[in-house]
Amino acid sequence: MWASCNVKVCNCWAATSVPLRRCLKLGTTMAKSKFEYVRNFEADDTCLAHCWVVVRLDGRNFHRFAEKHNFAKPNDSRALHLMTKCAQTVMKELEDIVIAYGQSDEYSFVFKRKSNWFKRRASKFMTHVASQFASSYVFYWRDYFEDQPLLYPPGFDGRVIVYPSNQTLKDYLSWRQADCHINNLYNTVFWALVQQSGLTPVQAQERLQGTLAADKNEILFSEFNINYNNEPLMYRKGTVLIWQKVGEVTTKEVKLPAEMEGKKMAVTRTRTKPVPLYCDIIGDAFWKEHPEILDED
Repeated sequence: MWASCNVKVCNCWAATSVPLRRCLKLGTTMAKSKFEYVRNFEADDTCLAHCWVVVRLDGRNFHRFAEKHNFAKPNDSRALHLMTKCAQTVMKELEDIVIAYGQSDEYSFVFKRKSNWFKRRASKFMTHVASQFASSYVFYWRDYFEDQPLLYPPGFDGRVIVYPSNQTLKDYLSWRQADCHINNLYNTVFWALVQQSGLTPVQAQERLQGTLAADKNEILFSEFNINYNNEPLMYRKGTVLIWQKVGEVTTKEVKLPAEMEGKKMAVTRTRTKPVPLYCDIIGDAFWKEHPEILDED
């Protein structure tokens, strides 16, 4: 039996054309051509090993986008929740993301230090995150803006930053949260002056020029009876996304051996999902409560 099989294989090989036999022997070189030299022009954008890779997305020309789509001022909860939904979608697709932070029209995604996704190519990190986020924004728009049609697709630009240590990563995230506080405090006072005091945007800008945080808090409290510390944490602190185990209750039809028809019962399953938190990440308390984010080992 073995002899006849060998004869058949030899006959098949002999009947194969010479060019095809040459290609089969070359194996992986089949796809090569004289034009392949152009690959040498690709820039090496490999991110440094054992470093945190951060992809930050920013809305492109989002002031105009917000005006055209009637965003509420100074904060539109619909828009912020939509941004978070898009970020959760990105994290579910790219599970090497350990934490994400978002505020206003931006989101930062932190990939594991040991991540080898896309061979650590910066362009791959950025394009995968940006494309998934932008497409999700359009896909989920109607879920959050039921009465407002999407007039044109939004744009997001991205950048990749590499941080060599846990402390530099924490400082980066602290910087973004401090930026959230500074911008939100200014916008809260600015729009209060415009919407409630009747100032023009130029007049409100002139009124706030040179003021410190204490001055802005005083204007809010004395003129508008607003205690800034009572504003929603989502506005003041931004949104932190981390992986957590969540119990999901689903209805499932269960059929017992002695029964002809199944019964519908509630079944609880535990899944790990990116969960939004509205908290301080500048201090040490958050990192002590979630040591698994930085301690991958």
